[in-house]
Amino acid sequence: MKLQPDRFDVQAITGYGPGWVGVNGERVTGSVIIASSGERLPWPVQRFEDLGPDAFQTLAGLDIEVALFGSGQRIRFPRPAWLAPLLERRIGLETMDTAAACRTYNILAQEGRRVAVALLLEPAA
Repeated sequence: MKLQPDRFDVQAITGYGPGWVGVNGERVTGSVIIASSGERLPWPVQRFEDLGPDAFQTLAGLDIEVALFGSGQRIRFPRPAWLAPLLERRIGLETMDTAAACRTYNILAQEGRRVAVALLLEPAA
């Protein structure tokens, strides 16, 4: 799906599909963390089963007020213990499928919120 915001002054997700996401028009095919402040970091997670205690540490290190997790093509929730780095910084995490996380990120970023999204991009079947 292609997304066309009216105008973006922040890093935007411009499209998505199975196994990819567009960030400011550039196609990204590996799991990624994107922040409205401009960070785009590779996320070494290829499958939901790859998540572990350190999976959300990078998100916790960003200067954000809202964190989103796109769990792939269907919604799956991380174990509560894995969210400890975020909770220590008083950052909540909203979990949704990757497509919904892309749309939600754009809305929050366009509102000027300090938001980051961790997108699990599973290889296309």
